[in-house]
Amino acid sequence: MTTDQNAETFNEWAILELFGHIRRAGRVREQEIAGQGFLRLDIPDGDSWITQLISPKAIYALTPTTEELARAAATRWQPEPVHPWELPAASTDIDDEETTF
Repeated sequence: MTTDQNAETFNEWAILELFGHIRRAGRVREQEIAGQGFLRLDIPDGDSWITQLISPKAIYALTPTTEELARAAATRWQPEPVHPWELPAASTDIDDEETTF
């Protein structure tokens, strides 16, 4: 069995419906990372883009649409910004002199 290196890959404006009742809209393309296939979703955000890489297993519906409709939907379904994890401060309640195991 051979693979066609010139095979066309998915590259369309679309609305994605993800598990967890999440909807996203934008330009969808296939992208491989570390040998695994992902969908790269480029979401228009004014004059810039928000990019998300999504496992195809997380999608229950993908609806190809026009650029105009995808851009309009993208303004309503913007993802939340990424926030860094904040770990609680280390506890200082340990008495080093009296520690027993």
